[in-house]
Amino acid sequence: MLAIFLGAVGPWQIAIVVVLIVLLFGGKKIPELMRGLGSGIKEFKDAAKEDQPANSKNEQSQKEENKL
Repeated sequence: MLAIFLGAVGPWQIAIVVVLIVLLFGGKKIPELMRGLGSGIKEFKDAAKEDQPANSKNEQSQKEENKL
C-alpha cells in the first residue's frame, strides 16, 4: 500500500514540501541555503574535472607499459 503513494509525486506533494521548507527555515534563510548548495556542487564539479586528466594520464601510461 505504501509503494503506491511513493511512486506518484504530483504538484500537490511538491507544494506541500515547499511550504514545509519555508515554514522550517524561513524566507530569509532559503537563499543562503541554496547559495551554499550551489557553491558545494561547483566545488565538487571542479574537483572532478581536476581528477579526470590525472586518471586519463595514468591509464595511458599503464597501457604504454603493457605494450612494452
